[in-house]
Amino acid sequence: MAKFTGSRAFVVEDETLVLFGLEDALADLGCEVVAQAMRLEQAITLAETLGPVDVAILDVNIGGTTVFPVAQILKERGVPLVFATGYGRAGLPPEWQSHAVIVKPYSQQDIERVLTPLLAGRGDE
Repeated sequence: MAKFTGSRAFVVEDETLVLFGLEDALADLGCEVVAQAMRLEQAITLAETLGPVDVAILDVNIGGTTVFPVAQILKERGVPLVFATGYGRAGLPPEWQSHAVIVKPYSQQDIERVLTPLLAGRGDE
């Protein structure tokens, strides 16, 4: 029942166990994690050079700084964004509040719920 088979995801998360859990949840949903970053500099480089991706899941707080420079690059590339944060939508600056949010700690069902509208129709053709 891999709902999003064929979808390609880019993940930015600085906590190893959270990253592994997210990768497992995405794999269970059929998403391929094509790249992941645990540091901001690495995430910026990947955001600029990565091949096509269908969605990016970005931890808002990466090693004491924010992920918004990465988000800006991906937004300009037309990549749908999901922000992961313990603070919810209210923890995002106003210019980012229209994007999808999953609140930590999140479940696989939370991930599926937020990805469904973003990935609807992908791979169905």
